[in-house]
Amino acid sequence: MQFTRMPVKDCYLIDIEPHADARGFFARTFCAREFAAQGLCTGFVQANASYNERAGTLRGLHFQHPPQAEVKLVRCTRGALFDVVVDLRRDSPSYGRWAGAELSADNHRALYVPQGCAHGFQTLVDDTEAFYLVSAFYAPDCEGGLSWRDPAVGIDWPMAPTSISPKDTNWPTLEELAP
Repeated sequence: MQFTRMPVKDCYLIDIEPHADARGFFARTFCAREFAAQGLCTGFVQANASYNERAGTLRGLHFQHPPQAEVKLVRCTRGALFDVVVDLRRDSPSYGRWAGAELSADNHRALYVPQGCAHGFQTLVDDTEAFYLVSAFYAPDCEGGLSWRDPAVGIDWPMAPTSISPKDTNWPTLEELAP
């Protein structure tokens, strides 16, 4: 696997190294040794899938507060999406900054979302599915979110959302988040 640092501290874009033949290819998408060598989380406790019918669907920006703060390893298994991470760690050199990457079933990339960051994505085509591993169990009482349209963060989304939940429409801005 190839690990490329993103503009958000501790965030990585991960490319597979396929071994191809006439049948197709084989590649590792996760290796605890390689992740540990990069200083990344290797203890995932839950896997989630998100299916989205329409292009432009926006989900996020989500995170969990401590003690259930989580790392995510996100991959697109069908279609294509624009995946986004926003740094919420006040002591981080990249606090308030965002990083994004296109993940698709064709490019086989993954995005490593560090603890203390908000995560969201927008689908680029119809019938898109995201699959992600998380390092903490979902805890509704620790759920948090950040406004997808916070002008102070300034995420450059690929298109206007075609579908977004009421909850995701009403998350606070970075300035409104409690320390």
